[in-house]
Amino acid sequence: MKPEIKPLDPGLYLVATPIGNARDITLRALDILASADVIAAEDTRTARKLMELHGLAVGKRPLIPYHDHSGPNGRAGILKLIGEGRSVAYVSEAGTPLVADPGYALAREVGGAGHLVTAAPGASAVLTALSLSALPSDRFLFAGFAPNAKSARRAWLQELVNIPATLVIYESPKRINQLLADLCDTADDSRQAAVARELTKKFEEVVRGSLAELRDQLAERTLKGEIVLVLDRGTAAVSDETMEEALAKAMKTMSVKDAAATVAAAHGLPKRKVYQAALEMAK
Repeated sequence: MKPEIKPLDPGLYLVATPIGNARDITLRALDILASADVIAAEDTRTARKLMELHGLAVGKRPLIPYHDHSGPNGRAGILKLIGEGRSVAYVSEAGTPLVADPGYALAREVGGAGHLVTAAPGASAVLTALSLSALPSDRFLFAGFAPNAKSARRAWLQELVNIPATLVIYESPKRINQLLADLCDTADDSRQAAVARELTKKFEEVVRGSLAELRDQLAERTLKGEIVLVLDRGTAAVSDETMEEALAKAMKTMSVKDAAATVAAAHGLPKRKVYQAALEMAK
């Protein structure tokens, strides 16, 4: 079935594109790409290739870049085109625009100027990984990319690990082992997680297990492809006073080691932190 080509109302059309398998594009997305007056893309080469795969000709229509470095001038150019009565389809390199993508500022300014902003939903690495993780999906938080620097990454994780929602984190294959090691130190290393890579592609893989198991299992592997880490939900932060009260009660009937393990598991706290507190209390 050929895409339907009909005039679109002036405005910004946020078009989700496949994250791997080129056939994971919607019919409505193809209609918009066939009909839009202008195509704006995070990567114009990727956009052109996708359109060619589906038999869509760019023709004489402008195919313009819009990415992290486009800035105010890039947005001003697109706003001008829409103000002149043109329809602009915006596609990210892969997945849903505005999810870890530079389209946020563009959509905000176009909408703020009173123009139409609409979306053709579709593929998303966040939802695909969440679906395959076998972890609770009724409440989740997309946290984006972890910071590169170790100290910044650990501080960032400390803010996230106790949130009572499943966490979804993007990471590069070069740093996934560092992220898992830091998570083992900042969260309970028995907490369940999943590492998903190459989603919807030929070598798709999802590895599930505890943080400690994933850390050890992937330590010697050289992974490739885009990676999404999904982490089981945390528990609300527990104060040191509450933790000490729970330890004092547990240590009446358990060894220091067993009491620390029990309190850590019950409150979703790092085992190392609870064990150190228990040792201090046992002196």
